[in-house]
Amino acid sequence: MYRIKINNMKFHSYIGVYPEEKKLGQNIEIDLVVKINDFVKADHLKYTISYSDFYQIVSEIVASSRVDLVETLAQEIISSIKELDRNKITQVSVRIRKLAVPIDGIFDSVEIEMEG
Repeated sequence: MYRIKINNMKFHSYIGVYPEEKKLGQNIEIDLVVKINDFVKADHLKYTISYSDFYQIVSEIVASSRVDLVETLAQEIISSIKELDRNKITQVSVRIRKLAVPIDGIFDSVEIEMEG
């Protein structure tokens, strides 16, 4: 077993509950951890799951999504990553950070973390 991690992917998204979030969008950061229940049998990409596939999936979901909740976005990412290979991928963990939210307060970001 091993894990593939992609840290701090940066995207501009149009997700959120408030109209400003849907209209102007906002920057988000996403961390992904994928647990693989297998061993690499040889030094060739065909014996693993490519992390570039993971990035592509996350990028496409963020670009097309207009959901209200980051939790929904995380669920979409988890489901899509697992669809690549349900036999080898045993767990997906996603952290999504919104860097600017319409909350009156001083903080760096808000973040959710979800596993599935």
